[in-house]
Amino acid sequence: MRQRARYLIVDGHSIVFAWSDLRKLHERRPSLARDALIKQLRDYQDWSGVRVVIVFDGKGPTVTGQSDPLDVQIFYSRRGQTADTIIERLASKYAARFDLIVATSDFMEQQTASACGAECMSPETLRKFIQEGRPRVWRSSRGK
Repeated sequence: MRQRARYLIVDGHSIVFAWSDLRKLHERRPSLARDALIKQLRDYQDWSGVRVVIVFDGKGPTVTGQSDPLDVQIFYSRRGQTADTIIERLASKYAARFDLIVATSDFMEQQTASACGAECMSPETLRKFIQEGRPRVWRSSRGK
């Protein structure tokens, strides 16, 4: 039986503001906090095999993305759009085809993603995932 691909979708700024070390970096220079989060999530992807998608609130006229087949995917929402909108759209579109977990502190975003079939985790649980240093067994969102 073929296992479904696993994805972790991260609400970038939600995590930055929830983790005190990243919040302090953000106060000094926002790009430092984003880069530190990206590095931690890149390391997590490398050892876990779980594909990571990070979505940040952006300021540009269009949604922008950085994607390399071997790296984490990073999206910035367009001006006037929140990262939540992109995350909810991804959950709606892909939860039936892939095992998805959404990491955010936003309760409404968690409810929407869950209603789409994705699992959700808090920023604290995400930190535990990263600090464990080993893959975690995911339960399938399809109830296998």
